[in-house]
This record gives sequence, C-alpha cells and structure tokens, in this order.
Amino acid sequence: MKNRRPRSARRAAGRTGQYAALLCYLVFLAFPLLWLVSTAFKSPQELGSVHPTWLPEHPTLGNFRSAFDQQPLLHAALNSLLVAGCAAVVSVAVAVPAAYVMVRIRSAVSRAGTAWILVSQMFPLVLIIIPLFMVLLNLHLVDSQFGLGLVYVVWTLPFALWMLQGYVRAVPVSLEEAAAIDGCGRVRALRSVVLPLLAPGLVATLMFSFVTAWNEFFFALVLLKSPEKQTMSVILTHFLGAEGAADLGPLAAASVLATLPSLVFFALLQKRLVGGMLTGAVKG
Repeated sequence: MKNRRPRSARRAAGRTGQYAALLCYLVFLAFPLLWLVSTAFKSPQELGSVHPTWLPEHPTLGNFRSAFDQQPLLHAALNSLLVAGCAAVVSVAVAVPAAYVMVRIRSAVSRAGTAWILVSQMFPLVLIIIPLFMVLLNLHLVDSQFGLGLVYVVWTLPFALWMLQGYVRAVPVSLEEAAAIDGCGRVRALRSVVLPLLAPGLVATLMFSFVTAWNEFFFALVLLKSPEKQTMSVILTHFLGAEGAADLGPLAAASVLATLPSLVFFALLQKRLVGGMLTGAVKG
C-alpha cells in the first residue's frame, strides 16, 4: 500500500503537468486571435492609448463599418473564395490518382515523384517568382485569377500528394485483391473501394489546400495588378493611415473577417471528417 500511493501520486502529478502544458500551448495558439478580435472592437481612443487594455472598455462596430467603407472586402473575399476553392478541388482531384499510383505501383516514375515532392518544398518563393512570372506572362495569364489558381494548384499539390500517400498506404491491399477477384480493374477499385476509405484523408487534404490558398499573399501580390481581381490577403495591405502607418482598427476588423471563412470551412468539414472515419471503419 505504501508503494502504491506514491506511484499513484506521481501519475496524478504527471497527468496534471501534461494538462497544464497543453493549456499553456492552447493559450499560446489562441492569444493572437483573441488579441485581434479585441483590437477589432476597440475605439480609436483605446487604440491610441499608451496603456493598452486586454478587453475593449467601450466595444464598437465602427472599425467594421470603416473597413467596408475603405476597401471592397466582400468582392475581395469572393475572389479569394473562387481562387482558393477551385485550386483546392483541382489539387485534390489530381493528387488522389497520383498518390494511388505512387503507393501501389513502385517504379522509377513513382520514386521520381516522391523526390519531386521533397525537392519542391526546398525552394524559397523569392527564387521562383521571376521565372514563374515570365512563364505566365508568355501565356498571357498575368493579372488573371485563372493563372493564380494554376499557381496555387502547383504550389499545394506536393503536400497534398504527401498527405494522401499516407492514407492510401493505410488501405489494406487485400480489399483491392478481393475486388480484383470479383472482376474490378484498378480504376474501378480506386473508385469503389479505395475512395470511400479515403474520405478522412480527402477532407483533411481539401481543408489544407483551401486554407493555404486562402491565406497566400506573395503570389497574389505579384501576379494580380487590377484592384477588382485582388484577393483578401492583398486587400489587407491597403489599410494605411496617415504617413503610411497602419490603420489598426479597420485592419483588425478586416483581418477578423478574413479568418472567418477558414474557421467556417473547418467547422463544416469537421463533422464530415469524423463521419468519413466512421464510414471507413465500418466498410473496412
């Protein structure tokens, strides 16, 4: 009995320490978003105070009204939604068969594809932006949302392939062999057997591709010149006050609005992610 009590006490202390560390990590992650929301509802007097407050003393919606008056936020959000949504769907549609081939058919091509995934993540954006701009200029796709969408597809495709390969490996080969005995070819087996079990991976990859394209700034800044075609991330740079200083109130309000689609997208697909996991477990 004497040995059990210290052991149980150590376990309880270790569990408490783990929860405390997790709580600190959650606070660390949530603090920037909470501070952003707090700033969005502060009055100009509070924003200019030398003694900042954690919460707005006199909450106001004036920053949101000012943000909509200064910049076409709704139009920019629609541009981002169109480009990011199309890029995410195309990227996942291309990545699914490619990941399946790279996992199931081991060859020099699949090994080269894996090497391309790793190498493509090593190049900084500044190094490729000039050649990319010249290629799109020759194709007459500069200042084009279609051209920006193509760039996002190529940019998100390597990581989408990397994510989906893990999910494809988790699907038992015996299921495809059983389908082959019933007369299914590889294409039909991929569509009828593998895809239903890949539902969690497809949702996760779609979420990653969408959020990555939605938040991207550098490509959109360089490739889009017309104000009516600019995305949300570029519009946020236009909130400047006197002498080029950032207009913090409207900027914070616009930033809050810019984060909402990603949060809503995640909240909607989270249920499908869990449902896809349960469906895959039942079918497996």
